[in-house]
Amino acid sequence: MAIKKPRIIVVGGGLGGLWATMRIAEAGNKVDLFSLFPVKRSHSACAQGGINACMDTKGQHDSIWQHTVDTIKGGAYLGHQPPIKSMCEDAPGLMRTYDRMGVTWSRTPEGVMDLRLFGGVKNKRTCFAGATTGQQLLYACDEQVRAHEARGLVEKFEWWEFLSIVKDASGRCRGIVAMDLRSMETRVFRADAVVLATGGLGLVFGKSTNSTNSTGAAASRVYQQGAKFVNGEFIQFHPTGMPGDDKNRLMSEAARGEGGRFWVPRKKGDPRPPETIPEEDRWHFLEEWYPAYGNTVPRDVAARAIYKVVYEQGMGLENDLVYLDLSHKDPDFLRRRLGGILEIYEKFAGGDPTKIPMKIYPAVHYSMGGLWVDWELDTATGAMKQPSPRNHQCSIPGLFACGECDGAYHGANRLGANSLLSASYSGRVCGESVAAYIKGLADSCEDVPEGPFSDEKKRQDDLNRQLLANRDGENPFLLHKQMGDLMREKVGIVRTNKGLDEALEGLKEIKERARNISLDDSGSWSNQPLAHARGVQDMIVLAEVIAKSARMRDECRGSHWKPEFVLDIPEGKFPGDPEFEEYRAKWKRNNEEWLKTTVAEHQPDGPRISYEPVDTSVLPADQPRDYR
Repeated sequence: MAIKKPRIIVVGGGLGGLWATMRIAEAGNKVDLFSLFPVKRSHSACAQGGINACMDTKGQHDSIWQHTVDTIKGGAYLGHQPPIKSMCEDAPGLMRTYDRMGVTWSRTPEGVMDLRLFGGVKNKRTCFAGATTGQQLLYACDEQVRAHEARGLVEKFEWWEFLSIVKDASGRCRGIVAMDLRSMETRVFRADAVVLATGGLGLVFGKSTNSTNSTGAAASRVYQQGAKFVNGEFIQFHPTGMPGDDKNRLMSEAARGEGGRFWVPRKKGDPRPPETIPEEDRWHFLEEWYPAYGNTVPRDVAARAIYKVVYEQGMGLENDLVYLDLSHKDPDFLRRRLGGILEIYEKFAGGDPTKIPMKIYPAVHYSMGGLWVDWELDTATGAMKQPSPRNHQCSIPGLFACGECDGAYHGANRLGANSLLSASYSGRVCGESVAAYIKGLADSCEDVPEGPFSDEKKRQDDLNRQLLANRDGENPFLLHKQMGDLMREKVGIVRTNKGLDEALEGLKEIKERARNISLDDSGSWSNQPLAHARGVQDMIVLAEVIAKSARMRDECRGSHWKPEFVLDIPEGKFPGDPEFEEYRAKWKRNNEEWLKTTVAEHQPDGPRISYEPVDTSVLPADQPRDYR
């Protein structure tokens, strides 16, 4: 029999968390929504270029099936395919829902929803709102949640940090411990189910395009409490990052989709200003290497191409950069379609991208891996059964995950504009799953004895007290910088086993030093060094997962690239040619060994790695990725 007054906790106020909150509240359940800051500042607001759905308003005969195929192949077949199929099938309806919410989609003069091209596809499939799409979607969802808040179904806890879950005697998640970031007090919150929607882990690499709060600490904390973490080695480097001394900033893939072109001077070290270099003296390397897709190849392909130009061929600009050029496009068109990113570049780089090319280099951007989540197959359709209490439930019963912190939809590489889609879709599915899950609970979180809650609160208070009491120890900000530098150098776009071994040794040393962190602030009000120090300790744990998973995968797949194991497509050969078919046979043999999900489980001495098979029931892995 269902419990009478269930209470749910959602941690994270981005698109995933807000969609989960909406669906849970719409089912009549109360939700406590936790966020590190006001939810409208969540990192979803930083997504710029758009969200994918097969609307086919351009008459290109696009199809949901093609969206599914592009997503599966874009992820190098490593994602479970029934959930991907469901996501792509539900995407058009999700766009219409956003339309009814009031999202200000960019439209054609006729009033039709406009679409733009994005990487890894040949049809225009990306719905957008200028270059601030994520912000528009986030604000629309926030308004919906505010309506539930006014009805008494949602209570927000902004400026609170998630520290841990609380498990009952059977190992079921029954609540959380969280810390007020103003008073620094810790409190226990009971719940019949907990949803983590805490975003990415870019800060593990020090500099990234992510918000300074995208530490992955929440995922790390539940991983250390027994949740499985999958495919940690697959980290996306966005090809169009703008390097900065403080952090890296994103120049949206929309710049490529709207006609942006990568190039470097054909003459190494050419001193001429870029706007004075004639077309014949410019090397458009992506257009030369991948004529079928040109500048809109998938992100992993583009990032490796830039790496090759800069480091292997020595053709990069000063400071190891390349040009991304929009200056050939109409300035009014660019301001209308890309105004948000143009302003960012002008503010932080000082140049006008409508007149001179931007200087860019790939930057850590997204984690395809994340917390292991379950799903239920619909045998009638071959897609994911909805709703089901299994969908998006972690390996700890009662704990759910959605958004970037889960590892469900993108395999080895995410296609651009599938991020806002997977965040929205997974949040919606997760909320519906939680509503179904609590109907099957026999007892309430209020029936659980006080012991597990008080014990977990004491453990968290002891961790805080120890950090505040330490003297003459390690500086957490310096440790974080050293970890980030190590990860970007050794676990970057291109990896070697030697470098990964060095990364693991370096992380082992940093982890040991992190046991003796001391703070320069021992106050009890808004102690930011305390929160950061705890985050650093948890980021180190995730860094070990990423590096160990990468070390053990001896192949090239998606964003994980080890040159010593590369299978090159024969130059100038295509399907049907004997040389290509020989390559295909080798590729299939490699899949027999490595087309599998990496699963990390926490152990005191580091992650234990195992593997699970991938469901390829929708699109068998018969066609290698080929973007030439």
